[in-house]
This record gives sequence, C-alpha cells and structure tokens, in this order.
Amino acid sequence: MIALVLVGVSALGAVVLAAPQDGDETGAGGPRRFEGATLPEDLRAPDFTLRDQDGERVTMRELRGRPAIVTFLYTTCEDTCPAQAQQIKGALAELGQDVPAIAVAVDPPRDTPRSARAFLSEQRMTGRMDFALGSRAELQRVWKGFAVQPQREDLEHTARLVLVDPKGLQRVSFPIDQLTPDRLAHDLRLLADGA
Repeated sequence: MIALVLVGVSALGAVVLAAPQDGDETGAGGPRRFEGATLPEDLRAPDFTLRDQDGERVTMRELRGRPAIVTFLYTTCEDTCPAQAQQIKGALAELGQDVPAIAVAVDPPRDTPRSARAFLSEQRMTGRMDFALGSRAELQRVWKGFAVQPQREDLEHTARLVLVDPKGLQRVSFPIDQLTPDRLAHDLRLLADGA
C-alpha cells in the first residue's frame, strides 16, 4: 500500500514538473511565448550614436550581447511617459537587476539635458535609464527605424516600448496600455535565456 502511494506521488510530481509554468510554454518542451507583440524576424534595431542627459555617448551597438529596453518619451509629459517609466522601474525591480534601458526623446528641442535629468530624478530612474537626446534631424532616423511618430502640436507621439535582443534585433513591442512590470520582466527573461 505504501509503495502504491509513493508511486502515485512520484507520478503527480512528474506531471507538475512537466506542466507549463506561468503561461510561458505552449506545452512540455514547446516554444516559449512572449507576452508582448512579437516583431517580424530580422528587424534590426537602427544603429545610432546620441548623447544622454549627462552628455555621455549612447549607442545601440554598445548594447549588443544583452537584452535592452528602448522606449520613446518626452520630458514634459505628465501622464503616459511617467507611467511608462514606472512600468520599467517595476520590471527592473522584479528582475532583481538592471538591464540597459534607453528613453529616446520625441520632443526636441524641449527635451534637453536638464529636463531629461529632472524627468529621470522625478521617476527615480537616475542611473537606471538613459535619456537619448538630439536634434530632430539626429533623432529622425531612430524614430523611423523603430516606426515611431514623434511628438507634435497636433499629434501625440507613438507610445510604445521595444525590447531588443542581444543580437541587436527588435523582438517584442508593447503598446503602453498593455505594458505591466511582470509582462516586461517575463519577456526580458526570455530574451536573456536566448529565446
């Protein structure tokens, strides 16, 4: 009788271990799924060299070899941009480590080094996210490469976040209304694991 109970417990344990975990598997041994929208294969993140809030160089090429967060914000935004920064902060906290995070300015010339430092300070993201700044001409190629519409007087910018894999490919996109810290952390883990 005891042997039969032990066999039953062992079989149940094997079933539990083989079951999908947290919705990230399609089945035992199946492909892992991203929470955000997957982007077309081989969609390279545009290479760029810009300056951050402290005048330091920020390049896409230097981020290769690890997953990175690229988002598009403006420093005078009072609703979606702060919310997005907080979602990123929450994901980094859930991961227990920082990953490169770049906010690309979408409202030059109002996005200045001073306003970017103030934004990052207010969001408690100083040292955790860089604000990539530049002129409209310098930023135009970056916006185009990520399919983002910049801020205009008559149009709100494209509010999205893109995850770039270690090879420099755009892999996952989140519209702001679908972004949560746990979904973002989940997808960053998949990219770090080579998904």
